[in-house]
Amino acid sequence: MTNGTGQNVRKDARQIRRANHALNAANFFLADVRDALGPYLAIYLLTERKWDAASIGVVMSIATIAGIVAQTPAGALVDATTAKRAVMIAAAVLVTAASLILPWLSSFWPVAVSQATAHAAGVVFGPALAAVTLGIVGHGAFTGRIGRNETFNHAGNAFAATASGVLAYLWGPTVVFYLLAAMSVASILSVSAIPERAIDHELARGLHDAQPGRGKTDDAPSGLSVLLTCPPLLIFAGCAIMFHFANAAMLPLVGQKLALQDQNLGTSLMSACIVAAQIVMVPMAMLVGAKADAWGRKPLFLIALGVLTVRGCLYPLSDNPYWLVGVQLLDGVGAGIYGAIFPIIVADLMRGTGRFNVAQGAVITAQGIGAALSTGVAGFIVVRAGYSAAFLTLAGVAATGLAFYWFVMPETQTRESAKAGQTRAALATE
Repeated sequence: MTNGTGQNVRKDARQIRRANHALNAANFFLADVRDALGPYLAIYLLTERKWDAASIGVVMSIATIAGIVAQTPAGALVDATTAKRAVMIAAAVLVTAASLILPWLSSFWPVAVSQATAHAAGVVFGPALAAVTLGIVGHGAFTGRIGRNETFNHAGNAFAATASGVLAYLWGPTVVFYLLAAMSVASILSVSAIPERAIDHELARGLHDAQPGRGKTDDAPSGLSVLLTCPPLLIFAGCAIMFHFANAAMLPLVGQKLALQDQNLGTSLMSACIVAAQIVMVPMAMLVGAKADAWGRKPLFLIALGVLTVRGCLYPLSDNPYWLVGVQLLDGVGAGIYGAIFPIIVADLMRGTGRFNVAQGAVITAQGIGAALSTGVAGFIVVRAGYSAAFLTLAGVAATGLAFYWFVMPETQTRESAKAGQTRAALATE
C-alpha cells in the first residue's frame, strides 16, 4: 500500500513536471500562431498582391471583427469541453491552413474569409491555455504559472518577430508563411505533450480545488448570468476597455510619425521597437508571477494604467525618432503587466463559478471593442487637431481608467493566494 502510494506520488510529480515543460513550449510556439500573419498580412497584400491601402484595411477590419465576435463563444467552448488539447490543436491547424492558402487567393472575399477564419480560430488559445494551466496547477500555484506562461509567450513573440524580419530581408515577405507553418507544427507537438491525466477539467473552468479525500468537486457551474451580476467583473471589464482604448492606437500613431520623417528608417525602427517591447514584457510577466500574491493584484494593475498614462504624455514632448521609440518601450511595461495580471484577476473573480473561461472571453471581447474604436477615434483627432492632441487624449482615457480602478475596484486576491504569497516571501528571506 505504501509503495503503491509512493509510486503514485512520483508518477503525479513526473506528470506535473512534464506538463510544465510542455506548457512552456506551447506558450512559446503559439505566440506566433495565435496572431496568424498579424501585421505581415498588410505587407504581403501590399507588396506581393499590389492591393491598395483601403482594401487591406477593410480585410484587416473584417478579421478583427470576426475575432471579437468569436471570443466569448470560444471561452464558453473551453469551459464546456474536456478536449481542451484537441481544441487548441484544431485551432492551430485552422489558423495555419487559412493563412497558407493565401498565395492561391487573389480576390477580396476569399482573402477576407480566410483571415476572418484565422482570427476567429485564434481566439481559442488565450482561454484554453489559461484553463489548462489552472486545471494542472490549481488556484494556489496559478499566479506563478501564469507569469511563466506570459514570459514564454513574449519570448516567442520576440523570436518570431526577429526571425520574420531577418528571413524576410533575405528571401522576401512570403517567408512568414513558412515560419508560421513551422511554429504551428511545433505548437501542435507541444500541446500534444501535455499529459491529459494532469488536467482537472472542473478546476480548469474555475470550480474549487478538490478537497482532500473527496476527489473531484461536485459543485455545479453558475449560470451565465454571473457575468452580469458580478460587479467587480463589470468594473474590470470597463477598465480593460479604457486600457485598450488608450493603448491600441499609440503604436500605429508612432509608426506614422516615424514614417513621415523617413519611410525606410521608420520601418526599421518600428520593427526594432516591437521586438524590444516584447523583450521588456518578459521581466514584467516574471514580476507579476513572483509578486502578485505578495503585493496583491490591484497595485500591479494600477502600475500598468499609470505607465500607459505617462507614455501618452511623453510622446508630444519631441518628434525625435529615437525619443519616440524609447517612449514606446514603456509599452513593454504596461502591456506586459496587463497580459499577466488579466487571467489572474478573472480567476479570482470567477473562482467557484465554473465560468472562468467564458468570463475571460467576455472581457477580451470588451477590450477588443475598445481597441477597435481606439484607432478610428485617434485618427479622427489627428486629422482635426494633430498627433499631440491624439496622444494626450489617449493619455486622458488611461488616467480615467486609473482613477476608476483606484477608487471603485476592490482587491480581488483571495486569502489563500495572499497566504501563499506571504509564505513564498518568508522562504525567500531565509
